[in-house]
Amino acid sequence: MNTLELKKDFHNLIDSIDNENLLFSFYDLIKKRISSREGQLWNRLTKQEQEELNLSFEESENSENLISYEAMKEKHKKWL
Repeated sequence: MNTLELKKDFHNLIDSIDNENLLFSFYDLIKKRISSREGQLWNRLTKQEQEELNLSFEESENSENLISYEAMKEKHKKWL
């Protein structure tokens, strides 16, 4: 899908939404995404938070540290 097709599909998607709250949510999301600078979230993290996030990423590269989607759903079903 090229940019022109994506924009057309996005416009069609927006036009098909009748829920005003959902439209406001999309609008806010896109507006924030456009106005945010790349790396802004990372720079707001403390050094310790950055290190923990990097460690988590490294640990996720090892399949032994991962659980299945079904196991995750079961573990956290009270919040889903």
